Amino acid sequence: MWKKIAPLTLFMFCVHLFPSQAQPSSEIEGKWEGRLTVGPTSLRLVFHFEKSGDGYSGTMDSPDQGAFGIPFGSVRKEGRQVEAVVPAVQGAFSGTLSEDGGHIEGAWRQGGRELPLRLERAPEDGAEANEPPPSKPEADVRGDWLGTLSVGIADLRVVFHLVERNDGALGGTMDSPDQGTQGIPLGKVEGKERELRIEVPAVGGVFEGRIEAEGERIEGAWTQGGRSFPITLTRMKEGESVERPKRPQEPKPPLPYKEETVRFRNEEAGITLAGTLTMPEGEGPFPAAVLISGSGPQDRDESLLGHRPFLVLADHLTREGIAVLRFDDRGVAGSEGDFASATSADFATDVAAAVDFLRTRLGIDPEAVGLIGHSEGGLIAPMVAAERPDVAFIVLMAGPGLTGERILELQSVLIARAEGTEEEVIAWNGRLQKRIFDIVKTTPDDEEAKHKIRAVWEAELDRLSAEEKEKYKVSEIDIDAQIRQVLTPWFRYFLTYDPVTTLRKVHCPVLAINGAKDLQVPPKENLSAIAGALEAGGNTHFEVVEMPDLNHLFQPAKTGAISEYAKIETTIAPEALDKISRWILAQTGR
Repeated sequence: MWKKIAPLTLFMFCVHLFPSQAQPSSEIEGKWEGRLTVGPTSLRLVFHFEKSGDGYSGTMDSPDQGAFGIPFGSVRKEGRQVEAVVPAVQGAFSGTLSEDGGHIEGAWRQGGRELPLRLERAPEDGAEANEPPPSKPEADVRGDWLGTLSVGIADLRVVFHLVERNDGALGGTMDSPDQGTQGIPLGKVEGKERELRIEVPAVGGVFEGRIEAEGERIEGAWTQGGRSFPITLTRMKEGESVERPKRPQEPKPPLPYKEETVRFRNEEAGITLAGTLTMPEGEGPFPAAVLISGSGPQDRDESLLGHRPFLVLADHLTREGIAVLRFDDRGVAGSEGDFASATSADFATDVAAAVDFLRTRLGIDPEAVGLIGHSEGGLIAPMVAAERPDVAFIVLMAGPGLTGERILELQSVLIARAEGTEEEVIAWNGRLQKRIFDIVKTTPDDEEAKHKIRAVWEAELDRLSAEEKEKYKVSEIDIDAQIRQVLTPWFRYFLTYDPVTTLRKVHCPVLAINGAKDLQVPPKENLSAIAGALEAGGNTHFEVVEMPDLNHLFQPAKTGAISEYAKIETTIAPEALDKISRWILAQTGR
């Protein structure tokens, strides 16, 4: 499929009001509480806002999950508008402080969903009601435990830090170093005899294992999103640590440019989007670019396996004199909206709103605002440019020139081969994929399509021997996940959308670049289609470049396999960064 590795994600819930004592104030410093309710389950959230210089900082608790002190990445208050971003769970709260200062009425956004949330002021009594502590295994498991999850396309290290809480129960945190995530709070940690169970509510995951006799290894499995993966935890030595992968290109302060958190409105969709604007030093006016992320719910940095490509790209461009706006996808982190129900055409309206916002900013040349789209972003950029003559240029980084169906056909074969899959299995998967896509294209009703796809799978399973089922790695969980994926609005739109039709209407300057080892958007077929479409439409201001030895993320790669992404230290090859910045400056007369 259209491969995108999403970071671990918290599944949050609908909110009911939870009254408490109000204290009239225009400040938000202090403790705030709200209550989440899902069916018979009720879950309390506690926000702690602290005054920090001219602004605020703080933490969030989920006491019923045993999760405390989850740090805010940023807290923003302008007038009565309040926003708190929680990077550890890829969520954000935003709302409006009431006139009497007693509550904040707003919404929690996470994982493509937007849910109402009202926070009430609460007394700082420090007392929390706790249930009796859960039981513990016989073996002493306090300490640090390291394991590696093999999830097919990548190996991810996991570290559990287990400690004894004040009430005698076990607690702690989890790290995912290869995804750049640390300090994820654990929920209930319990055990009996030599069995151990660890809940991680922030990511919807559970570890269950058996402690070996010597107490140095725990054999078990990690379950998340309906799938289970074997994992062995090994006790780490005292003082031993696991470093997150080195990312030498990530900028470190002090920065030689201005950085500002901004919000802008998409009036057509009725949502507000949040992002970061970086501006070169000086008065300008400067050329500017909007960054458009690839498929899947992405934050403003396009964070992926410990890499933050848009952070690195924005840093480079701004140092070269180009202002950059990068923003969270709708429904992700600080941005409003529903990601799950959106298509590429919906995301195009978000980008158009970003262009409108930039064109009104002081210090930016309104006649030199362009778009840079990566992967699916390279599909969206031409959609906007074809309708907006005020778009000065577009850069397509691994942008598609073929229909989604054709890209997926090529992609599935190339990725499978790179990961060592047998040709027999690749051919079988291709035949099955075509039958399923035909149903998606010809059956608009979701329920009818679901039954037809299920029938195809059942017939296929009846035909396969037990050995073939094992060889082809067929499971009910994977079948259900695939059916859900191919019937989403986004997938239905992507499968049949032909970018050639839109590219023929693009008349601004275009730079299309691909890595020669890109297995997700194969370069030769897609670059050729892009060039042909632009030429057919009469565009004479375009350049198409295939960059040697670079993968889909524009990293220097050996094979281009997705499993290499996290292991490569470089986030974006310098030659790709230089090509983009030099080309933009040339198009805008700088």
